[in-house]
Amino acid sequence: MVVFLVATSGGAVALALMALNENINLFYSPADIADGKAPVGQLIRAGGMVVNGSVKRSTTDLTVNFVISDLKSAEVPVQYEGILPDLFREGQGVIARGVLNEKGVFVAEEVLAKHDENYMPPEVADVLAEAHKETTAVSGKTL
Repeated sequence: MVVFLVATSGGAVALALMALNENINLFYSPADIADGKAPVGQLIRAGGMVVNGSVKRSTTDLTVNFVISDLKSAEVPVQYEGILPDLFREGQGVIARGVLNEKGVFVAEEVLAKHDENYMPPEVADVLAEAHKETTAVSGKTL
């Protein structure tokens, strides 16, 4: 009876861990994606600032192509088919959920934009803060 309970409990825990592992979608910055640290073909989240002048809308369907950046040198092209959030625009922070394809294009299935002037997704804020620290360290200025 004890062996049966231990085996059943172990099996249940193993199945629960496998289910949780499959539902995790990790966040990657544009630098991580450009460096090849992001997995290809797996559901992930990517975030950064939409590069000014990069938004290209299709004239035949709802496809939108744009580029996200970490405000350093890393940029990642994003392709999204659907209606973008009302607050989506160039120069704003976004987080996209989707899959990185073999060509290095992030194919998003969902795009989230910041909802007011005071909010920025924590992951994007961290990436931008790191970029700001490196920029000020290079220029020698302290804020």
